[in-house]
Amino acid sequence: GEISSFAALCTALSATIGTGNIVGVATAVCAGGPGALFWMWVSALLGMCTKFSEVTLAVHYREKNAEGDYVGGPMYYIKNGLGKKWYWMASVYAILGSLTVLGTGNATQVNTITTSIDSALISYNVIDDAQISMVNLVIGIVIAALVAVVLLGGVKRIGTVTEKLVPFMAVFYIILAIGVVALNADKVPHVFEMIFVGAFNPSAFTGGVVGSMFMTMRRGVSRGIFSNEAGLGSAPIAAAAANSDSPAQQGLISMTGTVIDTIIICTMTGLAITITGTWNIGLQGVAVTTAAFQQGLPVPAKVSAFVLMMCLVFFAFTTILGWDYYSEKCLEYLVGGRQKVVKGYRWLYIVCVFIGPFMTVSAVWKIADIFNGLMAIPNLIAIVALSGVVVAETRKYMAQVAQGERAGTKKKAKGMENAQESEVVSNE
Repeated sequence: GEISSFAALCTALSATIGTGNIVGVATAVCAGGPGALFWMWVSALLGMCTKFSEVTLAVHYREKNAEGDYVGGPMYYIKNGLGKKWYWMASVYAILGSLTVLGTGNATQVNTITTSIDSALISYNVIDDAQISMVNLVIGIVIAALVAVVLLGGVKRIGTVTEKLVPFMAVFYIILAIGVVALNADKVPHVFEMIFVGAFNPSAFTGGVVGSMFMTMRRGVSRGIFSNEAGLGSAPIAAAAANSDSPAQQGLISMTGTVIDTIIICTMTGLAITITGTWNIGLQGVAVTTAAFQQGLPVPAKVSAFVLMMCLVFFAFTTILGWDYYSEKCLEYLVGGRQKVVKGYRWLYIVCVFIGPFMTVSAVWKIADIFNGLMAIPNLIAIVALSGVVVAETRKYMAQVAQGERAGTKKKAKGMENAQESEVVSNE
């Protein structure tokens, strides 16, 4: 492989830890009530299974391209695992993955960055509404330049950048969210009651604003999937480049990304929003989470807004990097590895950064949801069809682990026996 298992995990996390953790959770709770968090957890627990399976298949069926690098993902395990009759489905997935330049990986992230920066600048009285268009253009140019610097260095530079940024930004954000929860600890029991009861009876805590269990479930599941991307087939594309010789082992490593992303980070965001009550005061998107941090932390409102803005900028920026790698690999599959086409697409991806700032929030999220659903269909079909391979690889890995433990025990016992013999000889 080209990168370490940890770098592969961080590359995948760079694509998942993004706007879904801050804005996605806010939109889910605002639309579905606190009960939406419960359904996010359900999607995450099921997502651990799908992510383990898809990454295991990606490493098992990966192959080398013309450059000598390992490539893999849904299109390759559909092609190599299901046979010629299913080549069309591999191509369909690759086409959808290439088109994420318009949704999940690019426009959604850039739009969120510009929206959060605009809100912060307006609150600081630096700009007014008439200057937003010009500011968005400047932000688009700066982001495009930074994205170009990283992307033109290839997957190794992406891995190097993400394995440094992702752990830092995730831990920093979690500490801030824990601060909100800890300072309002007396409200935590009631919040969990709102989450579990609200999952099945939303109107009990929403005053009738949200009365449909189906709406609560749909919002929680859709935003959970948007956040952790389990089942979409994106993480396997990064995992295929890992220098791991065990498919199941890499599957276990990558599976932890779902825990970090949804079970930990999304939960902390949801708790902060629910504890402070900012989910039902008429705000939308990033403004909901910003208000939660402003009310929950004992610092000036402008300081907490700035800190959250910086977290969101880093989250979204690394997501842009991770999804470029995914879309490039999908295109590489379609064009037979012709690097000139891939490099041309890379420039198109960079140019499309300019589109995001000028799209509406509702439009980019609808586009992202549509592409997520379409990408999941061929990937989940392949996972079910190749589940026997996953089982076989898992049993093989567990057998290797068991043999290693037995070998280690025998080695330790033999060492103790030799030590005892040496002691007897010494005494004699």
